[in-house]
Amino acid sequence: MNRRDIDPTTSAAAAFGARLRSLRDERGWTQEDLASRIGCTGSHISAVETGRRSPTQRFAAGADRALGTSGRLERQSRSVRETSLLEGFPEFVALEASAAEIRLFEVGIIPGLLQTPDYAEAITRGAVRRGAITEQQAEERLTLLAKRQDSLLRSPAPLVYAVLDEGCIRRTVGGPQTMAAQLDHLLLLAERSSVVVQLTPFDLGERRAFDLPVTLLTLRDRSQIAYSESAQSGRLERETRYVQPLVTAYHHLQVEASPQEQSLAAIEQLRKGTP
Repeated sequence: MNRRDIDPTTSAAAAFGARLRSLRDERGWTQEDLASRIGCTGSHISAVETGRRSPTQRFAAGADRALGTSGRLERQSRSVRETSLLEGFPEFVALEASAAEIRLFEVGIIPGLLQTPDYAEAITRGAVRRGAITEQQAEERLTLLAKRQDSLLRSPAPLVYAVLDEGCIRRTVGGPQTMAAQLDHLLLLAERSSVVVQLTPFDLGERRAFDLPVTLLTLRDRSQIAYSESAQSGRLERETRYVQPLVTAYHHLQVEASPQEQSLAAIEQLRKGTP
């Protein structure tokens, strides 16, 4: 029986899952044993233990009753529900860290993997000012982003294909100086043999394949994963029947997008107008 490793340091959901598994193992119970005591399925227990599904208050309270943990799991589950990370994202990040290829499409802002610290800070602080996240959640996001960016420096480096909507480079974030540094950073990244940057100009219109951000991962075993999100939810897809159409659409997007040389020239031209 395959047993997926859990790194409790990656997220609050992973920490909860690791604790749940530890308590279950101490009692010699299978996932089905615990599930029957809570009133759910063994697959649900598996999803919570591996961080693929967040524990609801009802689930955590049921686990406390079954395991005799006097409300400790319910209290710990609050940190999972209060996190700023969308469901599915922690598992995606773990896969991203070892992916052989990463394909990105973003609308409106520079993708996190390509952001400078000041740009990322400006985006995150904006969310705090709007009341969308707390200061603690902002720090969680920035810490995780730095860890994700470090993974690009591993050897061998992953191949990164980034297709950016034109609005990503034209929307000023953090003021002119922060934006200028961000554009410089994009140009530097594109000098790496492992990074390709392309723009989809506004006049691409209906030929743009995606309306929402999407990330496609090719893992070392050549399997593919898709992650997409809206403002309130994230979705991780592993099944080929769902992932393959997105891969095909991404290839069409790359064909329709401006070539890298033309895209970098557009970024350089815009950069000349910043301090």
